[in-house]
Amino acid sequence: MPTFDQALRKAGEFGRFQRRVFLLLCLTGVTFAFLFVGVVFLGSQPDYYWCRGPRATELAESCAWSPKEEWNLTAPELHAPAERRGQGHCHRYLLEATNASTELSCDPLAAFPNHSAPLVPCSGNWRYVETHSTIVSQFDLVCVNAWMLDLTQAILNLGFLAGAFTLGYAADRYGRIVIYLISCFGVGVTGVVVAFAPNFSVFIIFRFLQGVFGKGAWMTCFVIVTEIVGSKQRRIVGIVIQMFFTLGIILLPGIAYFTPSWQGIQLAISLPSFLFLLYYWVVPESPRWLITRKQGEKALQILRHMAKCNGKYLSPNYSEITVTDEEVSNPSFLDLVRTPQMRKCTLILMFAWFTSAVVYQGLVMRLGIVGGNLYIDFFISGLVELPGALLILLTIERLGRRLPFAASNIVAGVACLVTAFLPEGIPWLRTAVATLGRLGITMAFEIVYLVNSELYPTTLRNFGVSLCSGLCDFGGIIAPFLLFRLAAVWLELPLIIFGILASVCGGLVMLLPETKGIALPETVDDVEKLGSSQLHQCGRRKKTQVSSSNV
Repeated sequence: MPTFDQALRKAGEFGRFQRRVFLLLCLTGVTFAFLFVGVVFLGSQPDYYWCRGPRATELAESCAWSPKEEWNLTAPELHAPAERRGQGHCHRYLLEATNASTELSCDPLAAFPNHSAPLVPCSGNWRYVETHSTIVSQFDLVCVNAWMLDLTQAILNLGFLAGAFTLGYAADRYGRIVIYLISCFGVGVTGVVVAFAPNFSVFIIFRFLQGVFGKGAWMTCFVIVTEIVGSKQRRIVGIVIQMFFTLGIILLPGIAYFTPSWQGIQLAISLPSFLFLLYYWVVPESPRWLITRKQGEKALQILRHMAKCNGKYLSPNYSEITVTDEEVSNPSFLDLVRTPQMRKCTLILMFAWFTSAVVYQGLVMRLGIVGGNLYIDFFISGLVELPGALLILLTIERLGRRLPFAASNIVAGVACLVTAFLPEGIPWLRTAVATLGRLGITMAFEIVYLVNSELYPTTLRNFGVSLCSGLCDFGGIIAPFLLFRLAAVWLELPLIIFGILASVCGGLVMLLPETKGIALPETVDDVEKLGSSQLHQCGRRKKTQVSSSNV
């Protein structure tokens, strides 16, 4: 009785059928990138802002000030003596401190010697001058409420984390494509609600839900494309699909530049998800998953259709495909740590996901967009990631998965450590080395997706990838706090932590089994054999060398 991989070779491992499905699902990476980094444009800071008191409101109306004139005439940051500066933006002049009978002129501070009007904390009535409206001005996320902007990204990552657990589990139990379609619908609906949220509470709730569905769509599409191709093509599809994520990062600043409001940006990054519902008619269920659920007949129908589209012929001998002897059960975390090899892979992969997220986001925020043109700088930061994907494509099949995975982490770690101790007087060198670190961690981030999907059996693949990548979301939540709190102690301290994490990760991933050219494992036993088979091969090579030397 033929196995699934044998039938797939006959039907075509990467023919027209797979290429069509692959390219369609790759578009999910573009929209996921929009969601992942969209807060940069949804929550960009206004050009300047201040708050009004009652007397300032009256003067603004009677003197017919423009917003910029009002800011120039009343902003504490501009007019306060040096010792009182730094209290602007979040404070206002207490113009009411003058005698009620005193008539203030259109230069209100003239009534106070040396601009010594008392300052009081702002309590509302904010005014903003900005090129594009953002959630900052919509919900007054400034001063005492500035932390709420950080909360919007933290809550999105919490949604990713929840989606990894819930929808990853659901995809292994109920099927890949049905969860993918539900997730895409959920991303679209919640995104529309976020765009028209009447208050911040509704915004936060539905942004969390959009994170849940966004993670479900991204992880499920990634698993589908790796399950419908042969082992030799998995490296290509696993890397190229992440190049579409980078494409999303590159496209986003253009969308934001030509969209004048944050609501428009939110709709632009959410509505395309509804188009993915059309995939119901063109993207089939994963035949690998069907086999593990003892639905071999349905899997054969898909393989025959695949063969026809690829110009191949699946002979009548393939009337039945070997169904895994492993009893189908609902996956749990215990399944990922019950056996020695699975336990080792799970723990190392969880650490690798965590490290990639912390270092990647930490370096982005550190190097990130400081001054200059927000749109151009963000565009360039996306271009930096493209060489990483090309380097992976050039090395991963020649050298295997482990060596590039380890090397990229170590390069990132060493670059962080070197940057931390480079003198301030050579900023170009510091920037160049830090960019090398960004390139290294980008490669590590892309390889971990591929390796994770190759090290879990079909019955646990979607759940395992989703669970391990949940540590990426956890890392994304704490990365900004780790960066800014440690930088308050010593500016370079975060780089040292990033360097240690990445270097340790580079050593640990060398303990993983190599998956180059190996068929996807179908059962837990297949995973356990990965390490032992490689040890036996290594032992046989050593014995051959010894016997040759004796001769």
